[in-house]
Amino acid sequence: MDQKAVRLRNILTILLILLVLLSGVFLLQGYLEGRFDSAESLQQYIGSFGPLGPLVLVVVQAIQVIVPVLPGFLGCAVGAAMFGPWGGFWCNYIGISAGSIISFLLARRFGVELVRQMVPEKKYQTWTTWVNSKKSYTVVLFLAILLPLAPDDILCYFSGLTGMPVKRFTWIILLGKPWCIFAYSLFFGYFI
Repeated sequence: MDQKAVRLRNILTILLILLVLLSGVFLLQGYLEGRFDSAESLQQYIGSFGPLGPLVLVVVQAIQVIVPVLPGFLGCAVGAAMFGPWGGFWCNYIGISAGSIISFLLARRFGVELVRQMVPEKKYQTWTTWVNSKKSYTVVLFLAILLPLAPDDILCYFSGLTGMPVKRFTWIILLGKPWCIFAYSLFFGYFI
């Protein structure tokens, strides 16, 4: 790789880190103010941004994958309630997919030490053993991403530690993620 490409890659990495940190500070403030305690408080918080509400929901959903402090289904419920099943679906899908890919890239860039910071030691050992014992990790990952209630935030980080190509991981996220999010969006949009 030539020097210009390396410099561009480093600049993009720094920008990504700054974006994640800035978004993290933004969400941490809301979290500390109790804005994420319930669907109602999160809905009020997102609604306070007016027409920028959908963008805020996308950022909230991306960050909740990167720094898992609240369950993703909470954002799905709020998105469907505020923007309808389809609008909520798109906000949640874009945010969760972006957060999943960013988590993978952060783990790929910063390695084991970052993942150890994100996951308690006991869980780290359990997941390391589990990930390394799977013969077809790609299939297992796709099924985990596809199904609800799987620990997919953690798997995004662990996948970044494997030799899985970025392109394959991205396709797994883009093809596996929408189904569960769509089901949540329909359920929360029409039945709750």
